[in-house]
Amino acid sequence: MDSTVIYRHFNAPSHAYSQFSHEIIRHPRLTSDAVRLLTWQLSLPQDAHESLSATAQRARIGGYAFTRAKRQLKEEGFVHERRVQGPGGRWATQQLVSSTPLTSGEAAQLLLARTPLFACTDLVTPQVVPSPRKPAAGQPTTPSTDGHPDKHLRKDTSNLPGEPAEPAKAVDAPVPADVPADVPADATSTSPRLEDARALVGALPLLSPALRHIPPGMRDELARLAARWLDAGHSSADVHEHVLRGLPGTGTPVHRPGGLVRYLLRDVPPRTLPTPPAPTPTRIRLSVRLEGTRECTGHHTQPMLFRPLADETLCAECATPTPNEPMPVPERDDVHTPS
Repeated sequence: MDSTVIYRHFNAPSHAYSQFSHEIIRHPRLTSDAVRLLTWQLSLPQDAHESLSATAQRARIGGYAFTRAKRQLKEEGFVHERRVQGPGGRWATQQLVSSTPLTSGEAAQLLLARTPLFACTDLVTPQVVPSPRKPAAGQPTTPSTDGHPDKHLRKDTSNLPGEPAEPAKAVDAPVPADVPADVPADATSTSPRLEDARALVGALPLLSPALRHIPPGMRDELARLAARWLDAGHSSADVHEHVLRGLPGTGTPVHRPGGLVRYLLRDVPPRTLPTPPAPTPTRIRLSVRLEGTRECTGHHTQPMLFRPLADETLCAECATPTPNEPMPVPERDDVHTPS
């Protein structure tokens, strides 16, 4: 069995070195990042004010590793942290790093001795002290409570009394202000299918993830547009299928789904009913015992069925000549009758 022997060579530095206890370097509950963070802080000069996060950045310690290392150092008593309020109500964070574990009371005494509490005699900072007031010129006067204004009321008053009623004129019905200009005017009329249209619009987010963020303020407008489709004879499934066909391909973001649905529902196409297929003639199927039979073309009182052996059209009875019937003589070109 092979054995490993380790030899160590150490040269004591003559400058730029720090003395650390073996308890820090060989601590069983501190990770390598925590040990490096602690030794880096202890190697800084006494007047250095580098925070733990700045040290972690210089030591190339990541965010998660720094959080874990800082938590371990605080649990073992090597790092203590507190927040104090300074002049003007500003808060500051104080961090204490020690080479030996300290309790909370010991750390508070060291922080109090090194950085005593801020003594603030002013209640507020000079930046927020109100400036001296500059009074307006002239003597103070009371506002007038009677009399009439000098200027014309109709010119300066925005809230004027109503004008006398004029005879009504035949004008086109205006479109309500809450309906956009690009929405047809007939979409604003009340539809008997408006409730069904609202349920249709409410189900749009379930069709595609691109339609999950339709603004709630646009649902009434979209419901009026969808009601026009229902009034034209289209079903809810037809409207949903039309909206799905108008969506972009997979992976393309939809920044304004409400505007896209409004564009798709703006024009209502006429409903085209599918033409039924032409009926195919039903073939009369014979029974099993009659399959392969054929009707005789001879003279029979009733139809006579027979099973042919080849392609004959007469049954056996019609094909056999009777005694009184002469035999048919085949016609031949080489037979000549006497003249």
